[in-house]
Amino acid sequence: MTLAFDPAALTLPAAHFIGGTFIDGPEEIAVTAPSSGQALRAIPCADAAMVDRAVETARAALASSGWGGLMPRDRLRAMHRWADLIEAEAAHLARLEAVASSRPVAQAVTGDVLVTAEQIRFFAEFADKEGGELVPTSDAQMGFISAHPYGVIGAITPWNFPLSMAAWKLGPALAAGNAVVLKPSEMTPYSTLRLAELSVQAGIPAGLINIVLGEGPTTGSAITGHPGIDKVSFTGSTRAGAQIMENIARTGIKPMTLELGGKSPMLVFADADLDLTADCLDRGITPNAGQFCVAGSRIIVDRRVAEELAEKLAARFARHAPAPTWAGEAGFSPIISERQLARIDSIVRAAVDQGAQILCGGERFDREGSFYRPTLIGGVDAQSPAIREEIFGPVATFQTFDTEEEALALAAHPTYGLAAGLFTRDLSRALRLTRALEAGTVWVNRYGRTRDHILPTGGWKASGIGKDLGREAYLANRRTKSVLIDL
Repeated sequence: MTLAFDPAALTLPAAHFIGGTFIDGPEEIAVTAPSSGQALRAIPCADAAMVDRAVETARAALASSGWGGLMPRDRLRAMHRWADLIEAEAAHLARLEAVASSRPVAQAVTGDVLVTAEQIRFFAEFADKEGGELVPTSDAQMGFISAHPYGVIGAITPWNFPLSMAAWKLGPALAAGNAVVLKPSEMTPYSTLRLAELSVQAGIPAGLINIVLGEGPTTGSAITGHPGIDKVSFTGSTRAGAQIMENIARTGIKPMTLELGGKSPMLVFADADLDLTADCLDRGITPNAGQFCVAGSRIIVDRRVAEELAEKLAARFARHAPAPTWAGEAGFSPIISERQLARIDSIVRAAVDQGAQILCGGERFDREGSFYRPTLIGGVDAQSPAIREEIFGPVATFQTFDTEEEALALAAHPTYGLAAGLFTRDLSRALRLTRALEAGTVWVNRYGRTRDHILPTGGWKASGIGKDLGREAYLANRRTKSVLIDL
């Protein structure tokens, strides 16, 4: 096997980044490469005092730089320079991304890193194109709505796509004139640190982006409950999102954007192109080993084509071969940790104990690292843990229906409403069901976003509050003031 890089030879940043400077702390949190189980460089855990320092630094940087009051075009230019540096350092950033994560370096170089740069450019363009609004009044008055930065945004990102998730938070916040204190996942910290360092090299004032390392209960709680944080943005599990809401409510009221868990249904009708559908279903659950929030984990199929589709999908699942994330050619991704792999397998076993059948997969790969086979489970009902719980792994359930009404009933989930897929050649049905499906995003005859940053993402029900991406994400980082003047 050809290796793209040697993980042992990689120098890993492992300190807080505050005010444009790396600040060491005691190495308390172990970091492990899921592809091999080998230990990587440990990181410090920021306590409340370190978070205080980051917040104070961010507020001081806003005041000294005048970032929020600059000519908007100046913010745009600085962010474009940052995106240029990200692209120029794609190979190094991809290695930092791959070594501790589930992201293959071959995909990170041409995908994750470039998407990160694109997202920063996308949000930068809003800086001089979105402003206030003059509203209609009588001739004796002038009324307008002015928009302003919040100040300091507290952001927490997940481990599954470290770079692009950081760009989701940093891009709109900076373009809108804010500073950020961001905590990346303690499992995948390295690429985010370098991303922040490049921002200073691009001319974004030091202190506008501050990275504090640590775990959720300590560092995350200190961020979300900090009185100097003006708004919180979080991507992660629904359980963690609920804890953040509780912490904010306990320590003070502030706005929040929460992009949370999902259990997305994939509805397949008998008139669908089954080869196209099987490809989409495969892409809906196997990339990143199913470790993404919009994974199409509930496949719901017209009974007339169920057997044929199951065979096509099982054949596609069988083609996936695991490889370490630093391999020259991208392979099937590892599960982020042994703990998460054990959780995935326990849900599969519990479903089987309740009467489900494993149609394919259902076990780990027999090799080094935390790799689990793509899995398809049939014979499940609404009470099965494989239906109720977000598995966050390469596991999909397979259910059948006879009528459109039955399909919609199976698609509805009591907890989640993040995304859904729909496969049919009937345009009327497609339009009808996109209205009926309870989800923040619906894809028709395809599955998953590409580089469509203009489309916002966010969930219904317990899948989230507010939106990431799109114009909505920029506006969510600005607060408005209504002004009425008698002339």
